[in-house]
Amino acid sequence: MRTKENSNPGYKYLTTYILATVIYDLTVKFCAHFIASYRQKEQMTQAARSDKSNIAEGYTFQSTEGYLKLLGTACGSAQELVEDFEDFLRQRKLQIWSKDDPRVRNFRMFRAVWVSPNFPNTPNLPNSPEEAANLLLTFCQMQTFLLKRQMEGLRKKFILEGGFREKLFRERRNNLL
Repeated sequence: MRTKENSNPGYKYLTTYILATVIYDLTVKFCAHFIASYRQKEQMTQAARSDKSNIAEGYTFQSTEGYLKLLGTACGSAQELVEDFEDFLRQRKLQIWSKDDPRVRNFRMFRAVWVSPNFPNTPNLPNSPEEAANLLLTFCQMQTFLLKRQMEGLRKKFILEGGFREKLFRERRNNLL
């Protein structure tokens, strides 16, 4: 039960949702600063929005299977952004920093949290297009990793507990006995 002090729906506490919010906000800023094509801006911001929205929508499903499908869609959207940021860097002959680069290791130390309701600790977007794209590329890769772990946890839960229909059937059967 939610109280006045704790009125956020449960998905707002998921690291994947908070990170998706950070990615969405930074992608909007990135596109405004560095992307000229309206169509590309729309595609990138919609992919970032889809990541965030599918996590929220999936969480509200009573079906673990439906939740898994929407997390898979969120993961696909985050991966689409990975491709977009890699394309941005390649097409401008900018460097994609390796995962062992100290700057990337520094980006990977970021932990998304709420600093106040609906406002995560979003870092400033770097002024350099190379640094900004690599920051977002790293965050998107972190997101896909975390979403895959979340999905694996849900798969294990589904195997142990079954799905929505199975739970209802068990309740029905128990009530008939």
